[in-house]
Amino acid sequence: QVQLVESGGGLVQAGGSLRLSCAASGRTSSNYSMGWFRQAPGKEREFVAAISRGGSGTYYADSVKGRFTISRDNAKNTVSLQMNSLKPEDTAVYYCAAKNSLPSTRSGSYDYWGQGTQVTVSS
Repeated sequence: QVQLVESGGGLVQAGGSLRLSCAASGRTSSNYSMGWFRQAPGKEREFVAAISRGGSGTYYADSVKGRFTISRDNAKNTVSLQMNSLKPEDTAVYYCAAKNSLPSTRSGSYDYWGQGTQVTVSS
C-alpha cells in the first residue's frame, strides 16, 4: 500500500512556473513507476508525464513536452513535476499516481492515486 500526497499547486500567470511535489509513504516508492495526470473541468483525466522506478526513463504528453520535467528522489520518496511556460490550457487538477510495473500513459493501469492539487493559469 502506498499513500500519495501532492503539493505545490496554485494560481500563476501564463508564462510562469510551478513545481508540484508528490510525497509517498507506506511501501518504498522506488518499487513503483510514477506518473502525473491532470483533469480539467468537464474533461477526462489525461496523462502528463511518467518516470521509471530508477528515474532513467521519462515520458511526456506531447502537449507538455519541452515545458514540463518529471523527476524523482527515491531517498526522499518524492516525485516532482517542474512546469514552465505555463498556459491557460494547463489549468487542471493534477494527480500523482503509482504503479507496480513499467511506466504507462494509461490512467487505468495505475494502482495508487493522490487526492490532487489544483493548478490555475490565468491569461
